[in-house]
Amino acid sequence: MLNFAVGPVMMGQSTLNIGLEQIPYFRTENFSAVMKQNERLFKSFLNAPENARAVFMTGSGTASMEAAVINTLTKNDRALIVNGGSFGARFCEICSVYEIPYTQINCDCGKTLTDAQLLPFENKGYTAFIVNLCETSTGVLYDLRLISDFCKRNGLLLIVDAVSAFLCDSLDMSKRQIDVVITGSQKALALAPGLSLMCFSQRAVDRILANEQKSFYFDLKKYLKDGERGQTPFTPAVGIILQLNNRFKEIEAKGGAAAEIAAARHKAEYFRAAIKDLPLEIFSDNPSNAVTSLTLNDKSKSAYKLFELLMNEYGIWLCPNGGDLKDKVFRVGHMGALNDADYDLLVDALKKGLRSEKIKK
Repeated sequence: MLNFAVGPVMMGQSTLNIGLEQIPYFRTENFSAVMKQNERLFKSFLNAPENARAVFMTGSGTASMEAAVINTLTKNDRALIVNGGSFGARFCEICSVYEIPYTQINCDCGKTLTDAQLLPFENKGYTAFIVNLCETSTGVLYDLRLISDFCKRNGLLLIVDAVSAFLCDSLDMSKRQIDVVITGSQKALALAPGLSLMCFSQRAVDRILANEQKSFYFDLKKYLKDGERGQTPFTPAVGIILQLNNRFKEIEAKGGAAAEIAAARHKAEYFRAAIKDLPLEIFSDNPSNAVTSLTLNDKSKSAYKLFELLMNEYGIWLCPNGGDLKDKVFRVGHMGALNDADYDLLVDALKKGLRSEKIKK
């Protein structure tokens, strides 16, 4: 099996080896030391301020999307949400459920955010800005400099979902004055799904501590308090946390976040160069290093059927889309334990698959 999906992704052998081990009891000083090291390394890879705090939550990235929003925002806030795909829409749903006032900034699928779209919201009393840095459903990467400058001018709390962007695209928490960063275990960290990671600026921490939270599991006051001693309020995904520690130490030894981002960029550029003569077009205006979204030039053929063909006949997993994009767009990830030879195999399979009559709609 070769997995070019955008999560879960191909895991390295050292991660797989840890997965074979028995899971230890975790209310110990040894495990607390692992958790504290994870926090230190996570913050370093984000270039987070020294007083920033990290939280590790057992749950998917969506769990942290919800937790981050409902702990830092209240009904007294007014949020701006970039909605350019299914994950931007998810933030809108979360705010709707908790009756947090928000306004959508709608971006067409695959299109990036522009100055002109932000201009109507200058000095309009908004308090927070929420964005999926890489809108994973389309592969578009939003301009973080543009967003950060807008938030600085308007004094907005900046919440960044970097579930796909972390370790694939540039992400400097201090330079861009980001207040909340969210990511997950199953993307560039190349671990199993089930662990989400958050990092909070002091301003975000102050909001969490001041807000009255009605959730039991998602009350981040508990996580911040227990995190001081390297623990979590509830049973964590112990096995994944141990794999995370190993992965973080590997990343540090290989040159840190910059080296990981360079590796993802190489995979993306290598693949995009290899398919330039195929009857495919890149779907997004400004594609992330994490993922390439593609459309078929021949509109009589189905992207989803191409996904099925490569899975069933070649043992190669792409990443399909749903909804209106199901037959139009498929995605190729550039995360995890993949190399040039793996992409050569993928390109060869794509050449054959695109010629097949089996992918006709």
